[in-house]
Amino acid sequence: MKKILVFILLLVSYMGISQGPRVLIVTAHPDDETMFPATIFKITHEMKGTADLALITDGSGGYNGLVASSYYGKNLTDSTVGRTYLPLLRKKELLCSGEIMGIRNFYFFDQVDDYYQLDPLPFLAGQRWDIDFCDRKLDKILKEGQYDYVICLIPSEEQHAHHKTASILALRAVQRMKDKKPVILGGRSLNKNYTYSFTQLEAYPETQILSTAPVFYFDRSYGFGENNKHSYMIVADWVKACHKTQSGDMNSSMHKGELETFWYFDINGSSKVEETRMFFDVLRNSGFPTK
Repeated sequence: MKKILVFILLLVSYMGISQGPRVLIVTAHPDDETMFPATIFKITHEMKGTADLALITDGSGGYNGLVASSYYGKNLTDSTVGRTYLPLLRKKELLCSGEIMGIRNFYFFDQVDDYYQLDPLPFLAGQRWDIDFCDRKLDKILKEGQYDYVICLIPSEEQHAHHKTASILALRAVQRMKDKKPVILGGRSLNKNYTYSFTQLEAYPETQILSTAPVFYFDRSYGFGENNKHSYMIVADWVKACHKTQSGDMNSSMHKGELETFWYFDINGSSKVEETRMFFDVLRNSGFPTK
């Protein structure tokens, strides 16, 4: 009975009688948000919440636009051309993506998007990025934003070092907070039959997942409306289509990944697991309800 009452209170709160959930997304590259765009869309459009996005890199290393080179009239697979034009082009693409998702504020950190690698240590140690600047800026954003949730990418071993570093920066910033702390979640899109699992990134204890918490999810492929031909997959496709400079990656990911999945970090403690579970229940029941 207590759980039902809490669920009703959350539902009433998030459906417009009071302010909806406040969310900060922390990612490394423009297009990283394509891992969970339907969740953000539902928060901002259907739960009447707000979402801001902190982008750590300048996006200058994304030489993935073979078809986009024709679209933009520039050889975006060439490093010299890319370093010159990609930062501005990718910011514009992120603004397009953000308009669809309902992003309120963008915070650009403009750290170098140097090259693909796996080790986050050179970045966290300040050898490649200005970590002191990043820490101060994240601290300020979190303090002023008073967020309920922070969403980053799950920092698994096979991920780009930039992804891992951005997520660790977000985790450490939440840890540093003195007052009410938001729940921080690590997200990624997966197929329904996924076998992926995550426990912790070795050598970074702040990335440990609370083993007793479920993996939260939103099924963006669930059909509704006339002949069940509608789903929130279209939102993900709209967002992916904004990132034209990344035409290779976006082409291969279009209309794939039915689930937007979220891992609950141990630093949140166990007291907010049930609240987070109910948050996702409300999310799934907002707008056009899904399972």
